[in-house]
Amino acid sequence: MNITDIFKIPLFRNFTQKMQDEFLENIEYTIEEHSKGKTIIHQGSPCHAIHVLLKGKLNVDVVDVSGGEVRVEVIKAPRTFATPHVFAEKNQFPATFSVEEDVVLMKIPKESFFKVMHTMPLLLHNFLCVSTSCNKCTMTRLRVLSFRGIRSRYIYYLLDHLKEGEVTVEMEHNQVQLAEYFGVTRPALSKEIGKLVENGLISLGRGKVKILNKQALINLL
Repeated sequence: MNITDIFKIPLFRNFTQKMQDEFLENIEYTIEEHSKGKTIIHQGSPCHAIHVLLKGKLNVDVVDVSGGEVRVEVIKAPRTFATPHVFAEKNQFPATFSVEEDVVLMKIPKESFFKVMHTMPLLLHNFLCVSTSCNKCTMTRLRVLSFRGIRSRYIYYLLDHLKEGEVTVEMEHNQVQLAEYFGVTRPALSKEIGKLVENGLISLGRGKVKILNKQALINLL
């Protein structure tokens, strides 16, 4: 692990060497190490710092509409997480984070980050871009998880990723990753996808799904 790995992530994109040196010189931060299996953040707890995962993996789980905990993502270093929630009115973590693989975590207090951000326009620009991207991803996951049935979650996912004027979805996840994203088993997901194929609503290709009957899919939601 190298502290300069933070400059590989979008929040610090396009920083010159001089900007990197100035940032590390002026920012306050702490470094934490956590072992596999430990829950380091609970959903709803206060978020008072920028969190940068420097090493390892974290499981991300949320409580769905039925009260169950659902795995929505596994994040890998280096990257930030929950970034937009630092300056939100209700600055709370949107999920529970537990250690999948031993992690090294960098925490930058929001007061220190805010102060430095005022002197570095590029950092402010990157922060806004990251926040927009994070909010979009969060809302998509929450909408997916609002559907209780596996088939409905899969259909919503497809329609949400379907670009206007097209009939083919370029899949960001394989079936194993999708099952984790939906919080279900892979065999159960595979069974539901098979039914959609058998009914002539979709067809599968390498990393792609073709929508054969969009209206019928909408009717199944």
